[in-house]
Amino acid sequence: MFKYFPTNYVWNLSVDLAIEMGARMGEIEEMCAPLREAAKAPDATGTAAFRETWSAMADKLCALAQEDEARGRWLSAGEKYNRAANYYLTCERLQAHGAPGRLALYQRFLEVFAKGIQLTGENCERVEIPYEGKILAGLYVRANGVKGRAPILVQLNGLDSTKEMKYRVGLPAWLAQRGVSSLILDQPGTGEALRLQGLTARYDTEHWASRVVDWLEARDDVDPHRIGCEGVSLGGYYCPRAVAMEPRFACGVVWGANHDWREVQKRRLEKEGDFPVPHYWAHVQWVWGAKDIDDFMRIAENVHLDGVVEKIRVPFLVTHGEKDSQIPLNWAYRTYEQLTNSPNRELKIFTDREGGAQHASFDNSINAGHYIADWVAETLGGRTPH
Repeated sequence: MFKYFPTNYVWNLSVDLAIEMGARMGEIEEMCAPLREAAKAPDATGTAAFRETWSAMADKLCALAQEDEARGRWLSAGEKYNRAANYYLTCERLQAHGAPGRLALYQRFLEVFAKGIQLTGENCERVEIPYEGKILAGLYVRANGVKGRAPILVQLNGLDSTKEMKYRVGLPAWLAQRGVSSLILDQPGTGEALRLQGLTARYDTEHWASRVVDWLEARDDVDPHRIGCEGVSLGGYYCPRAVAMEPRFACGVVWGANHDWREVQKRRLEKEGDFPVPHYWAHVQWVWGAKDIDDFMRIAENVHLDGVVEKIRVPFLVTHGEKDSQIPLNWAYRTYEQLTNSPNRELKIFTDREGGAQHASFDNSINAGHYIADWVAETLGGRTPH
């Protein structure tokens, strides 16, 4: 794990994720060098300083991109917008819920992300799925070289990730190379669903996952018999629950198991384990629509997979980082052990040897991501070139 700030796990996590999404080291140094002391400050003070330097870099890149556009250099402009979006999002996710300007910062991020995609001509389309009178926004990435109906992997966020983060880390592109499409979703409690639609998380993930499958089945470029599901971090709970309760999913993958999130919260109350974001307890109450910490802990009692994964009757891959400091490794073993009715279950622990040993492989995602992409392609009938 790259540790720019020796005493601040949450900031290191954010920096590492930004690198995984394509940040440049020279820009990382320019943004982080002024923050060494701020990294030791309380959340409110520290995250404000983090936002100042990272959003300033994003602003500069947007200005440079505009200069490129004025000269008709669309690709150069698009690359700068892509990195600017990365930096806007990285500092936005560290801000407290309700922090002044946070929503405007998020909306600026969405605007810049879309501009970068447009100018670079990437294989990525924004889609909107009707849900509860609102929408679930997603990013749709088409399989390369497939005519007609292709297999697809629905990809779910964790507690604080967004569809754009998961897209930039690279799994959708790696799947597209293997003939598998992707739908990366901001499900309730995450991304646009939470920030713009007011849709909070719910433990019965099949409620919205089934609507997503309905939408996919109506498309003429999706094979309805080859729809898989993947979840990262807290998605390690959402995904197994969805696959267990929605039989139309053809397979499942967790990138970081999360078998008993209720127990993790109890341990966090006792100061065990690392937090993924600052202002953690306020953040989880916002995500789950809880009125206070007691209400949140009551909601969290439902967020576990005991008695759930036994219902899964399709192939399932459980992955976990050996050195995960947020979610203990034992929960990966628990999920795997309870997959008793899966016809093809696999447990893969990522170690220092192949990289990706930290939480959801945020320290080095590429080898872990390609492992997952190969498994999905083999399972859904994509292609793994020989």
